[in-house]
Amino acid sequence: MGQLVVVNFVSLDGVMQSVLSADEDRDGGFEQGGWVLPYVDEAVERFMSEATAAAGALLLGRRTYEIFAAVWPHADMSDPAVAAMNAMPKYVASRTLRDPERDPEWGPEWANSTLLGADLAEEVRRVKDSSAGETLVLGSGGLLGALIEHDLVDEYRLLVFPLILGGGKQLFADGRGLRRLTLTATRATPSGVLINTYRRADRGQGHTAAVST
Repeated sequence: MGQLVVVNFVSLDGVMQSVLSADEDRDGGFEQGGWVLPYVDEAVERFMSEATAAAGALLLGRRTYEIFAAVWPHADMSDPAVAAMNAMPKYVASRTLRDPERDPEWGPEWANSTLLGADLAEEVRRVKDSSAGETLVLGSGGLLGALIEHDLVDEYRLLVFPLILGGGKQLFADGRGLRRLTLTATRATPSGVLINTYRRADRGQGHTAAVST
């Protein structure tokens, strides 16, 4: 059985909204889009590239899928992370999208994309059961809420950025219940980003590593 791994950028106050650009997600009047960019150093880029290249599949929400599908098929395929992302299976959770394979008129084409069925929990369990590797979740705030609610996440790799946004969509919203995690690795990048890895406490304790790069 494969592992479902969340890799995400968060602020110190837990916000994950509109990380890369001002127009990515303005819901709720959010005006701080693109807040990660001043802190993206070589260590952050390397971590994201390695995590993506090593994944066996992607699981994405509608908005994140559409952003990625407009960019990654046209990116430089000599980059191992780009090549891996374009080649690996992509699973899309959405109530509004049509199946891109069955409907050629739907939006930008991205190879190996599959729209999941209505029973999200069952569909994600099926994806995990059929995969020997990691299924990576990037962005996808709305989807993450459902994954957390159904206790489907095996590991979180959170890049914590040294700023407080004071508002916006949060990774861990109220009302999702108690979750016990074990810190298995942590390191700081030169720009002050903390890269922390947490596993579910019932999936083994592991060991805590402190590395500064």
